[in-house]
Amino acid sequence: MGSANFHEIRSSEAWFATTHWSVVLAARGKDAADSLEALEKLCRAYWYPLYAYVRRLGHAPADAQDLTQEFFARLLARDYLRAADPQKGHFRTFLLVALKRFLANEWRRARTDKRGGRVTHLPLDTELAEHLYQTEPAADLPADRIYERRWALTLLDRTMARLRGEFTAAGKAGEFDRLKGFLTADKTSFNYAAAAADLGVSEGAARVAVHRLRRRFREVFRQEVAQTVATAEDVDEELRHLLAALGD
Repeated sequence: MGSANFHEIRSSEAWFATTHWSVVLAARGKDAADSLEALEKLCRAYWYPLYAYVRRLGHAPADAQDLTQEFFARLLARDYLRAADPQKGHFRTFLLVALKRFLANEWRRARTDKRGGRVTHLPLDTELAEHLYQTEPAADLPADRIYERRWALTLLDRTMARLRGEFTAAGKAGEFDRLKGFLTADKTSFNYAAAAADLGVSEGAARVAVHRLRRRFREVFRQEVAQTVATAEDVDEELRHLLAALGD
């Protein structure tokens, strides 16, 4: 993460009432078609950390793909939604605990249901999943740690995608591509002069652009993290946890 200091983010920032937890809780209702559709989108966003966890347990790629898909099928069928309680943990924790329960108790039953054609799969890019897994560092990292690390990286990916979208909407996609490296580089290695030359602006303007990008990055990352916890008070603790996971 370079020198980006997320501890600079103040807890007084606005708390967003609609979070991933609200989607999960709403999906438990009887008339929850829209909420289940929203939950499916969350599953699509956060599936890879779970796949990496299953692979690190020693399952072969094909089995890991089946397990991950079957787990989400069970989740979307509300089997595990009844146990969802945002006051007892984070969205990150809920998904992992639910997966562990599935692996321990219901894998054989899920395979039976699959053969009987009763389970609807959540389409996943399994080829991408295995490619990502093969590039994982630290082959001896425990499954829980690989899950935490990949969860943090998923949030960073979502943050970067949002930032790119904002810059693109403003007609500044090229500026984002040129400056995004400043988000991970150490401040001592910043070359504002080169960036200014590439963008055709003054060095002072380049410094301002980098400062604004880094500030917006922290804001968006915090918002993404806030989506996954129960209360505003949990955000700073979760940020520290994720930064520690990235250090593995």
